[in-house]
Amino acid sequence: MALYGVVETGGTKMVCAIVAGPDDIRDEVRFPTTTPEENIPQIIAFLADHHAKTPLTSVGIGSFGPIILDRSLPNYGSVAPTTKPFWSNAPVVAPINAALGIPVGFDLDVTAAALGELTWGAGKDLQHVVYYTVGTGIGAGVIAHGQPLPCMMHPEAGHQRLSRNPQDTFPGNCTFHSDCLEGLAAGPAIEKRWGTKAHLLPADHIAWEFEADYLAQAIMNTVLFVSPQRIILGGGVMEQLHLFPMIRRNVLARLNGYISSTAIVDQIDEYIVPPALGNRAGMLGALVLAMRAAA
Repeated sequence: MALYGVVETGGTKMVCAIVAGPDDIRDEVRFPTTTPEENIPQIIAFLADHHAKTPLTSVGIGSFGPIILDRSLPNYGSVAPTTKPFWSNAPVVAPINAALGIPVGFDLDVTAAALGELTWGAGKDLQHVVYYTVGTGIGAGVIAHGQPLPCMMHPEAGHQRLSRNPQDTFPGNCTFHSDCLEGLAAGPAIEKRWGTKAHLLPADHIAWEFEADYLAQAIMNTVLFVSPQRIILGGGVMEQLHLFPMIRRNVLARLNGYISSTAIVDQIDEYIVPPALGNRAGMLGALVLAMRAAA
């Protein structure tokens, strides 16, 4: 049976695992995200130890972004300039490939999550899905015809500009754009605006009206630009499940009847959904990347 190494490099933690299939995780380790000088050797040590005992077929990596995906560039497989301290321009694929000598699949963490949901979760049997993660940052994985959307690098939907809610005086938390989607609606923005973490705010707090408004604007933009068959909303902030009906209502109100698709008008509860794989979406998406790299 083929064994694969899978890696999620997240904003706060790294997850590495040895996986034979979606329901067959052989080993797993987690450690805090610190610096590439510390984390990359940790990843290599874990994978190399298993590779020495039972050879791995390939490795799949879902990475926080932005990342370099153009294989024609010498810095392919690196992190691009990012808000994450210490990680700008850090190579990820090259040192892992050099240490193990096996194929490495590499993509954005949220694109990996989208592939996981497409293969085994809320996007199964579909071809066109978008997965938004709303947590430490905000990103979107866009899958068209079963493949990540081909483009110059990858979508950076977390930095789209929105109409500010008239009641919201928070200046924004993005170091690049201040009040973009991520700067207004990611977990750190919620905490900085209200002085407490998102999960500690009561369900009737006005924070959730702002959040539903901003996320609905992003979803409306996505519907109009990409027209996916389903939109999946994951990440820590979206664990507040009372947000889903608020977002759906806001999307319908903002579209204002312009899109007449049955999926939007009559079946929006099945159109905007949480991830079926929960917090395993990223890991299983990295497994898809590993399998595709091997193929």
